[in-house]
Amino acid sequence: MRQISLRSTCSRLLGAAAPAASPVHARQAASRFSGSLLAGNAKRSNGLVLPLTRSVRFYTAEADKEPAVQSGEKHEFKAETKKLLHIVAHSLYSQREVFVRELISNASDALEKLRQLQATSADVSSEKPLGIDIAIDADSKTITFQDTGIGMNAEELKENLGTIARSGSKAYIEKMQSSDETKDAANTIVGQFGVGFYSAFMVGDKITVYTRSAKPDSEGYCWDSDGLGSYTLSKADNVPVGTKITISVKDDAKEFLDKDKLSEIIKKYSNFVGFPISVNGEKVNTVEALWTKSKSSITEEEHKNFYRFISHSWDDPMYNLVYQADGPLSIRSILYAPSKNPEEMGFERTKPGVNLYSRKVLIMPNAEKLLPEWLRFIKGVVDSEDLPLNLSRELLQNGPIIMRLKSIMASRIIKWLQDEANKDPVKYGKFFKEFGVYVKEGVCQDTDNQKSIAKLLRFEVSSKESKELVSLDEYVEAMPEKQEHIYFFCTPNRKVGIDSPYYEPFKKHNIDVLFLHHPLDEFVMGRLSEFNGKRLISVDSKEAGEALKKLSDEAGEEAADSSKTVLTKEETDELTAWMRDNMGMQVKDVKVSDRYMTYPAIVVDFESPAVRRMMKMMAGNTDEPMPLSPCTVEINPRDPVISGLFALKGKDEELARKVAMQLLDNALIAAGLLDNPQSMLKRLNEILAATVN
Repeated sequence: MRQISLRSTCSRLLGAAAPAASPVHARQAASRFSGSLLAGNAKRSNGLVLPLTRSVRFYTAEADKEPAVQSGEKHEFKAETKKLLHIVAHSLYSQREVFVRELISNASDALEKLRQLQATSADVSSEKPLGIDIAIDADSKTITFQDTGIGMNAEELKENLGTIARSGSKAYIEKMQSSDETKDAANTIVGQFGVGFYSAFMVGDKITVYTRSAKPDSEGYCWDSDGLGSYTLSKADNVPVGTKITISVKDDAKEFLDKDKLSEIIKKYSNFVGFPISVNGEKVNTVEALWTKSKSSITEEEHKNFYRFISHSWDDPMYNLVYQADGPLSIRSILYAPSKNPEEMGFERTKPGVNLYSRKVLIMPNAEKLLPEWLRFIKGVVDSEDLPLNLSRELLQNGPIIMRLKSIMASRIIKWLQDEANKDPVKYGKFFKEFGVYVKEGVCQDTDNQKSIAKLLRFEVSSKESKELVSLDEYVEAMPEKQEHIYFFCTPNRKVGIDSPYYEPFKKHNIDVLFLHHPLDEFVMGRLSEFNGKRLISVDSKEAGEALKKLSDEAGEEAADSSKTVLTKEETDELTAWMRDNMGMQVKDVKVSDRYMTYPAIVVDFESPAVRRMMKMMAGNTDEPMPLSPCTVEINPRDPVISGLFALKGKDEELARKVAMQLLDNALIAAGLLDNPQSMLKRLNEILAATVN
């Protein structure tokens, strides 16, 4: 037998065994098979490359008629092939189990290629139904992968098995792209894995391949190698159409001789391959790849069952999305929003719930880089044939295609949720109750999509019932013409907000206020800062006071009922100076308030309670109270307590100091700033005693 280059042989074998894909992806498919065939991992020992597999055989012999191998010729691997064997063994794949995925992907390519050639009236033959059979023989320590696909002839073996970078599937796809008739047929070729075949050397120390092309009058061939530097190529009789690979498993890889383990690996990576896969005669892949079907053809029952399969949960999905696109990337996806939030039930932080596939072959389970972190609650599958899989699937996470996919899918999911909210606001309210915290995370973290995520937020509003939530869009739409800002109030609950002195003037002016009760809300508003050109302003801020003064001035109103005026300007100036001197370092200023209020005093210009809580957490949640930053006290000179304090300071200054400090603590409580209210009880009792006496 004449000598042939390993480069050409390797490339050819790989190409012939792989099926066709879409025009753009047919190239990838072809490359995948050739590559897969050639990809193997080796183990380094004292600088030597040792194969990780025991044996690999490619043969399509029938079970009852073993191939008869003629004498063959031995060939040395090309230098680049030897190098690749070492790379595959030591660094390309992070888990040895991926050899199953690679060989099944190659077999799927070969089957798809045969099916497409038959569909285009090509002169090819098929001796058996299209499928993939895997046989485990624990006694002989072998695993056999057999497909009834396109197979390879001598020329294809010469081109494909000798060169790692060559791929018959890739070449086939490139050829298909030039034909309008077969353009779409290329989409189903997995391909593009120029090294996958050699992954078998991670678990075996010898590989034997039998193959015969489906083209008329083709002969059978046997390729045999231990992966150490050479291979033998021979003619073989009694070889059926297709390809058969037998791996002699190494002693340290015996776990792969377990039928249940191998079946689980197949379900993990190749459960949605479009051909039946059996292990020792038992079919393994039984779940249909729903994302490849049209939206209208999927029933609710199918959605429910597939969601439970992909998410490993037993609840029903609240929403589902079937999204398919051909540009700028080819995307087939099916996504689900669960009905329950596991993080709310006390479970640990949820892992990303979307798996990344390429032509129905799992590339990344729980793909961390596929979606922004705040969308980790979404479950489902994203399948793209545009993934550059010419090397390792494990190394794709930071690639440009993944970044592009991330941008496209995040935008589409946000639009999907917005559409669901518009369609059924009540149902979306239930969704937001479960998953609103993720949306708020998105506003804080996802700056690229912040404005569109903000439209998904929902809050209570003062003019509606407590359980009725509104969006920021709805708030803006209902604003009076002269209202310039969006007002919100971070408060523990609605009742505290309604009774607060900060809300009181807004109620008088008939201005809606958003009530925010979640610890994240203040950070959300701080990060967002504005919405549709309207500033987001807290009702307890200095800016809110200025806005209220402007409203009062425009309406010609007094800050409060003028009939209750007691103190003159001179008296209030005297009192504010005295209070400032006696309230200590906690207060930087005391002044008369411009707000309408029925309370004696409030504090403004203070440090955010949410920031204080964060600082306390960073300090280790110590029992020591966090020191207060100096704030400003605003008094209501028309309130009887304030007028009484003015009179009291001239009669009993010590008691007046206690009353002034009690007024400060009351105001701090209203602002949510007093960490330990018990500290004021002694003083309060002293004031009560003085009052009753």
